[in-house]
Amino acid sequence: MAVLVGKKAPVFEADAVVNGGEFVEKFSLSQYIGKKHVVFFFYPLDFTFVCPTEILAFQEKLAEFEKRNTAVVGCSIDSKFSHWAWLNTPKNKGGIEGVKFPLVSDLSKTIAENYDVLAGDWEYNEDEDYVEFNGEPVAYRGLFLIDKAGIVRHQVVNDLPLGRSIDEAIRMVDALQFFEENGEVCPANWHKGDEGMKADAEGVAGYLSKH
Repeated sequence: MAVLVGKKAPVFEADAVVNGGEFVEKFSLSQYIGKKHVVFFFYPLDFTFVCPTEILAFQEKLAEFEKRNTAVVGCSIDSKFSHWAWLNTPKNKGGIEGVKFPLVSDLSKTIAENYDVLAGDWEYNEDEDYVEFNGEPVAYRGLFLIDKAGIVRHQVVNDLPLGRSIDEAIRMVDALQFFEENGEVCPANWHKGDEGMKADAEGVAGYLSKH
């Protein structure tokens, strides 16, 4: 599993569905460079069980991300038509109607591969002389916090059965923005409104003396 923290987020252009039902060609995270932080997350498949709980939870907290000038973007290996159908299916029928943030179509699986969250690998079968995929050809539950310069500052990758905490994603946005604004680092279990620490021995000692 690649560690992308500190590196440029892989660039892509792909089909997406935005605003709950509008098709967009050549959607790219580059549109946010210099303007917004981005929470870019992968989920395995449309019309499944854990995935809608995460996506709907992101939508419920979307205003919190927007207050922090942070875009939320989802991605799976489904087609744009599958995304559209799911977005237009009522919640009581297993859909995600009402979700407004973009859902990217990674039908070729190249985005998941470039972010190294594809749940399997292509391997060459020498005996049969062909390439085969070993594993599940879907994305793990990867999440990447990308700053305004397009640099990945935080990542977490969960196995397929394990849903993520949206509150933790918000906390990490707060921590990154606190550091960017104040130049102070965030200690364990830091939350917005808590004190930070200066990144030197004197600052650490001062913080610890108060706690």
